[in-house]
Amino acid sequence: MLLIVGTIRLPAGRLDAARPAIAAMVEATRAETGCVEYSYAEDVLDPGLIHITERWTSRAALDEHLKSPHLAVWRAHGPALGLAERNLSLYEAGEPERI
Repeated sequence: MLLIVGTIRLPAGRLDAARPAIAAMVEATRAETGCVEYSYAEDVLDPGLIHITERWTSRAALDEHLKSPHLAVWRAHGPALGLAERNLSLYEAGEPERI
């Protein structure tokens, strides 16, 4: 299992403009083979800070995602939306243990 966690930053005043592009990206990614979880969440204390969580079954599935048309579209929207401070980390993880 691969886990990607991190943040991106959008200007707080651009969040409403970014929501349709984010929603399209999330919906398309969640439909991909190998995607276990894919979510963007706005920080409640820091407007414009978006937390990203992804879980993938394999590196091959993640690699296909990285080549997907919807990711290219999302990346193309980034400059116009003021996307900044992209900070994502990839981890290899075992099966989750409920605590």
